[in-house]
Amino acid sequence: MGLLLVGIGRLVLRAGHGGARSERTFAQAARSRGPWWQSAAGTTAATEDEAAAEGHGPRFDPTTCWQELDRFNEAVTLKTFRAWAAALLASEDEHVLSYLKERLAELIGADAAQAGEVLSWVRDATPKEAGVFLSALRGSAAVRSPEVAAQLTAMSLDSRIPLERRAGILLALDTQERFSPAVLGQLTDLAKDPDSGEAGWAATRTIGRVMETDFKRTGNAAPYLDKLLAIGAKSADDDIRYLAVSLPMHADPILDSRATALYEKILTTEGSANGRDAAAHMLSLSADKAKVLQIFAQAFQGDADVCVRWALFRFAARAAGKDALPVMAEMAVTDPRFQPDYQIFEQIYASGVVDFERVWLALPSQDPHGCLHRPD
Repeated sequence: MGLLLVGIGRLVLRAGHGGARSERTFAQAARSRGPWWQSAAGTTAATEDEAAAEGHGPRFDPTTCWQELDRFNEAVTLKTFRAWAAALLASEDEHVLSYLKERLAELIGADAAQAGEVLSWVRDATPKEAGVFLSALRGSAAVRSPEVAAQLTAMSLDSRIPLERRAGILLALDTQERFSPAVLGQLTDLAKDPDSGEAGWAATRTIGRVMETDFKRTGNAAPYLDKLLAIGAKSADDDIRYLAVSLPMHADPILDSRATALYEKILTTEGSANGRDAAAHMLSLSADKAKVLQIFAQAFQGDADVCVRWALFRFAARAAGKDALPVMAEMAVTDPRFQPDYQIFEQIYASGVVDFERVWLALPSQDPHGCLHRPD
C-alpha cells in the first residue's frame, strides 16, 4: 500500500508540472494487460483516437486501478474523460477521486465552453460522477466566466432537475464574486420555498458565501444581508432559518438601523434557541450600541433559555465593552447564575483590558453554562 501511495504522489506531481518524465517502473507494470496498453513484450499500443473510437477507455481492474493512472494522466482529454474515468469512479478510494477532480479541473482550465460541456454531464450523471464533475468545475478557472455563471444559475433553478442535484449545483455557484439583484431574488425565493429541501439550504449558504466575497471586495453586504434576513424570518425550515441568520457572522458587517430592527425581531420571535443565539451575536455588530443594550436587557427578561441568556450577556460586552457592565449587572440580578460571570468581566475590565477578543480569551471558561455542546 505504501508503494501505491508513493506512485499516486508522483502522478499528482506530474499532472501539476507536466514536463519532465521520471522513471516508468510504476507505469510499465500497467502495460501488461488489455488491447489499449503496450504489453510487456513490446506490442504496439492503440492510439488515443482509436481508443476513443471504440467508445471506451482503458480497462481498469478495481483491485489494481492504481497501476493505470500514469497512462490515464498523460493521455486523457476532455473528450475521453467521462468514459475513461467511469471505472475509476467505481473506486471508493478518496485519493483516486481527488485526483480525478483535480485532473478534470486542469482539463477545463479557463475555457468556458469546456466548462459548459462538463456542466452538461451533470444532468444525467450518477451522484458520484456529479460530485466529481461539480468539484472539478468549482476548481477550474472558467467557473467565474459570465457564461458558466449563467449556466450554473439556470440549472440550479431548473425545476426539472431533482432538488438534491440542484443543491450540488448551487454549492458550485458559491464561487461567484457577486450576484445581480435578479439572481439574488431568485435564489431567495428558492430558499423560502417550503418544498425546496436541501436545495433551499444550499441556496441560502450560497447567498452567504457570495456575500462574504462581495463584502471583502466592496464593503457592501446590504443586498445580501437583506435577503438572508428575509429567509431567516420566513423560511419554515429551522435549519435554513438558522443558517440565514448566522451566515453574516463570517463577514461581520456593521448593521444599520434596518438590519438592527430585523435582527431584533428575530431575537424576540424565533422559536429556535440557536437562532436567537445567532441573532444576539449579529446584534452585537450594530452601529447603535445604546439601542443594542436596550434590546438585550429586554430580551434577557423575556427569554428563559440559559444559553440564550449567556449569549445576550457576553455579546452585550462585545457590543459596548465596559459601558455594558451596568446592563450585565442587572442581568446577573435577574438570574443569579450569572453573578460569577459578572464578577469576572468586571475584574477583567478593571485590569485595563478593553478589547473584547482579549476579554474573551481572559475568561477562565468560555462555556460556563454548558452551551457549546447542547443538542440542536
